[in-house]
Amino acid sequence: MSTAVAARPSAEADTAHALAHDVEWVPLSIVNVYLVGPRGAGDGEWVLVDAGMPFSGGTIRRAVAGRYGTSRPKAIVLTHGHFDHVGVVKELAAEWDVPVYAHPLEMPFITGRSSYPPPDPAVGGGMMAYTSRALPRGPINLGQRARPLPTDGTVPGMPGWHWVHTPGHAPGHVALFRDADRFLIAGDAFVTTRQESLTSALTRLPQEVRRPPAYFTQDWQAAKASVRALARLRPEVAATGHGVPMRGQEMRDQLARLAHDFDRVAVPSFGRYVRDPARFDERGTVGYPPPLVEPFVGLMAGVGLGVAVGMMTGRKGVGTPHPLTPSPTGRGGTKPGPGPPPPCGGGG
Repeated sequence: MSTAVAARPSAEADTAHALAHDVEWVPLSIVNVYLVGPRGAGDGEWVLVDAGMPFSGGTIRRAVAGRYGTSRPKAIVLTHGHFDHVGVVKELAAEWDVPVYAHPLEMPFITGRSSYPPPDPAVGGGMMAYTSRALPRGPINLGQRARPLPTDGTVPGMPGWHWVHTPGHAPGHVALFRDADRFLIAGDAFVTTRQESLTSALTRLPQEVRRPPAYFTQDWQAAKASVRALARLRPEVAATGHGVPMRGQEMRDQLARLAHDFDRVAVPSFGRYVRDPARFDERGTVGYPPPLVEPFVGLMAGVGLGVAVGMMTGRKGVGTPHPLTPSPTGRGGTKPGPGPPPPCGGGG
């Protein structure tokens, strides 16, 4: 079973939680970042994984100061370049004078050369989905600070870890895995809350292994292959981009059910990219299908945008559940399936 490692933090205080001796979870408004490196590590001895929202700088800096004092990281590593994972990457990279690593297929989106395809507000339901057409889709421009991850699979500044290509949610999405303790930083390849709902995104409830955020997932078959590749790793800890980190057999069972039943429980029945994925190459986005007819989605996007932005920028009154736990009901975010995922290629 999954177990908690920290009490529920106060909603009004900045909080960070140790998940391992050298990994700390920093929950932000609707997204997570991670500090990798032992407490008290010196210059060049730790790494920031992902960089939150545009207003996340203060919280990240306070977490860094509390763990590392004034030391600077070796690098910033991005699981992918979506707006909620690169919010303050440019300012922090400049402030610390460090490089930013990402998969080669993410380079166009972080060097000013290409925007991501439009999100799909028709999938998933919930305010985050309905208002997604108004969310930023880049690009940002990190210039010479942006560097591709090494082709040998290693992760700069993170000895013992390797990166796994997990496309679907983004073309160059990566997860980070350490074999020694089977620790997985999954990014958005899968998450542990219903991210399409603004309430769930903010409260991180219910806690359950679920598909990647649907409105920004633009290749569902690649996303399925990526989930199956990560399920085959049988992680002990899954630290995701959204939701609460989870650990143990219950988490693995939920992940196995998601992988096995992905077409039934994760792929939307209707949506812009369901049957025709977006297309990418080293230049960035090279094509995507036309939008579907979605009059209700258009109405909801206009009505709900102000509410969504206001709630995302204010955390008061929103608590964070226990890390490393399953859903309160003990069930996953998917219906029980017949067993673990069958052998399948892709994603790694």
